[in-house]
Amino acid sequence: MSDNPLGDHLRARRELVQPADVGIRVTGVRRTPGLRREEVATLAGVSADYYLRLEQGRDRNPSPQVLEALARVLGLDTTATAYLLGLAGIRPTVPARRSRPHRQVVPAGTRQLLDVIGLPAFVENRAFDILAANSLATELAPGLRAGENRLRTMFLDHDEVERYPEWPQQRAGMVAAFRTSIGADVDDPDVVQLVGELSLGSEEFRRLWARHDVRPLGGGAVRMWHPEVGDLELRREKLAVGGTDGQLLVVHHAEPGSPSARGLALLGSLAATRTAAAHSATEQSDVPASGT
Repeated sequence: MSDNPLGDHLRARRELVQPADVGIRVTGVRRTPGLRREEVATLAGVSADYYLRLEQGRDRNPSPQVLEALARVLGLDTTATAYLLGLAGIRPTVPARRSRPHRQVVPAGTRQLLDVIGLPAFVENRAFDILAANSLATELAPGLRAGENRLRTMFLDHDEVERYPEWPQQRAGMVAAFRTSIGADVDDPDVVQLVGELSLGSEEFRRLWARHDVRPLGGGAVRMWHPEVGDLELRREKLAVGGTDGQLLVVHHAEPGSPSARGLALLGSLAATRTAAAHSATEQSDVPASGT
């Protein structure tokens, strides 16, 4: 993992901005992708030497005003600007966050909610590790179970990908949301290990990670396919779990009365039948054999 995340981010975003986007007329052949350092500096109102020091990591204490000016030049939205400020350790309105504990515990009340909610649901942390999941979630997709990581599943589990027809188009957004979620904690050992594993296993992940995109976290529509109930058009809601370091309760639901809602109901019946059968088998195995 780089020891210059701010400089890496500035360079990656600079290379994605086209001169025409900021009103620069291009004549002849440009060897530099995107904007030149001098162009960014001029548009942001800072010296070229100072901007060079920022990219090279020789100045790691820029002011919020400088970073906000750079964000405007680079076309960053509110989320991306906040991320840029976070890389420089500037969080004026957010309390300092403790390092993510190695083992995170899902509150008992949230675990109970998973059992009674009646919809596929799971709890994930800031690194998209699944900390707890109900049987309906695992029935919906085997990768939605405790111990899995959703980013790893998306890029490395080819069997799971078949259940998500739109995943190839959603991967870029997933990586950008991951960057937003971890913020400046790119040196967290667990994050370093995950990014290294994905970088080795997926060329597409390496390419998307190098873009340094960020996007707001949130739910949205998701299309899924299940071998027993067919196609499902679902909504995925993400709700913050209070008293935790960024845990989210993720719930899948469908429009009432829709074919997808009927599919989820059938899935629930199948899950209940399998659970009952498993409990029955366990009870029978615990009964001692009668003597002769």
